[in-house]
Amino acid sequence: MEFHIDKTDENARACTIKTAHSTIQTPVFMPVGTVGSVKSLDAHDMQNILGANIILGNTYHLYLRPGDEVIKNLGGLHGFTKYNGSFLTDSGGFQAFSLSDISKADENGVKFKSHIDGSTHYFTPQKVLDIEYNLNSDIMMILDDLVELPSSKERVNLSVNRTIKWAKESIEYHLKTKENGRALHQNIFAIIQGGTDMEFRKKCALELCQMPFDGFAIGGLSVGEENSLMYDTVEFTTPFMPKDKPRYLMGVGTPEDLVENVERGVDMFDCVMPTRNARNATLFTTFGKITIKSAKYIKDESPIDAACDCYTCRNYSRAYLNHLYRAKELTFFRLASLHNLHYYLTLMKKMREAIIKGEFKKFKAEFYGKRES
Repeated sequence: MEFHIDKTDENARACTIKTAHSTIQTPVFMPVGTVGSVKSLDAHDMQNILGANIILGNTYHLYLRPGDEVIKNLGGLHGFTKYNGSFLTDSGGFQAFSLSDISKADENGVKFKSHIDGSTHYFTPQKVLDIEYNLNSDIMMILDDLVELPSSKERVNLSVNRTIKWAKESIEYHLKTKENGRALHQNIFAIIQGGTDMEFRKKCALELCQMPFDGFAIGGLSVGEENSLMYDTVEFTTPFMPKDKPRYLMGVGTPEDLVENVERGVDMFDCVMPTRNARNATLFTTFGKITIKSAKYIKDESPIDAACDCYTCRNYSRAYLNHLYRAKELTFFRLASLHNLHYYLTLMKKMREAIIKGEFKKFKAEFYGKRES
């Protein structure tokens, strides 16, 4: 992976990441394709309509179905899905957290039951990487121990210690794998944990950032804490992260979250929000959110957002989208998802342009001003 910083504006960064499959300009939002597909959209939509250069897949879900060996034999994620951009694969740590009633972590990994058939499985740091090698993702996230917030100091300390231990095991295993001629183009990111406790964040960041990972993520946020706590934690953590490697904030978030955390030095983001909200009739616009199922849009001939040039806004009215949603027509999911993802991807491009021009503060003021008006 090649990485270089194109321009900074105070802490905000415009960078370029080159993987074996694409060139990614940051700040970047990665659409979530949990099972190898962004819901309701295909590779053509992602590449040719949206122009997304990287999407996220999930190791846990793809391991359970259809199975990483199946995907390997069908050409890895790129051959299997026909999406030719970059894939980042999450490790499954968040799934272990979110499915805590059927999973349990110990010092060596996470034992869990499949949400599909109840079968028992055990993820270790090495096992997770073996799955990701089969998936042939461009960026592999390592196994970490995520905790809910708030949690006791004892639990957060345990999470940090496990995360550091698993990170050491992961990087050692990956380097040996590369020595054996495998996974040469695949990159590996570590995940900084610590809840909203600054000393634990510092401890975890200092330990992990001494290891030769290709990039670093901030994990364990946007799990119920107040936004101000999230922003404070990111602002505290990023100075401990290398300047010459990508910084990724996992599972975040709203358009406001993206703007605030780009300002704090984050390069990469992912979240299910744009596609999940689309399916539930909530659409993002330059002036805030609208609920398209509302009766006031039944006869509205205007596009979702007059300032938007996405495929949906160029071709269809609010009235038509309102009709599709009320009629439970599946086409609605695609058109709404295209719009919301276009909004997110365009927001990132505009932030990059503002950073390049040295006008990020001006951009941020205009961003909030449009919402307030």
